Amino acid sequence: MSEKEHKEENISEEEVIKDQVEDILDEAIEKADTQEDSKDEEVSEKETLKNELEKEKDKFLRLFAEFENYKRRTSKERVELFKTASQDVIVAMLPVLDDFDRAINEINKAKDKELLKGVELISNKFRETLRAKGLEQMEVKEGDTFDSEIHEAITQIPAPKDKLKGKIVDVVEKGYKLGDRIIRYPKVVTGK
Repeated sequence: MSEKEHKEENISEEEVIKDQVEDILDEAIEKADTQEDSKDEEVSEKETLKNELEKEKDKFLRLFAEFENYKRRTSKERVELFKTASQDVIVAMLPVLDDFDRAINEINKAKDKELLKGVELISNKFRETLRAKGLEQMEVKEGDTFDSEIHEAITQIPAPKDKLKGKIVDVVEKGYKLGDRIIRYPKVVTGK
């Protein structure tokens, strides 16, 4: 559903609710007016009508507050949907980023400067495009403390140095975030 249709739907729902409330209030006012016109009526009926009017006002206020909450909630959901709509496409592109990294490493070994420049240029352009869409690489390096909330340990090896016990020894696959959400956890090797 388009944003325009959402707005029209919200406006029409709001108008329907307002019309219903106005009808209820008009009926209550008419009842109060007819009661005032007839002087034979007792004061208690007038109080009863005032109480009914207060109840209707209370209903109206609650209904209106509920509708405002609905509008706020759907607006927030729509914004969240727009932020993460591209998530599937970006997740599908992460292996391509990994392939660029592997290609650059292999070209460095071959020492072909011109080929390296071309591949780096394409890689940087691709990374900048994804960064503009909200993708961030998670900074993880050797020696960082392992945190199971943000890292995925794929294996544990004897620590090559004492200071690496319980810490990250190697990063096998980089992790990425889209906005505040982790879309791929970094795969790491920890020392024991």
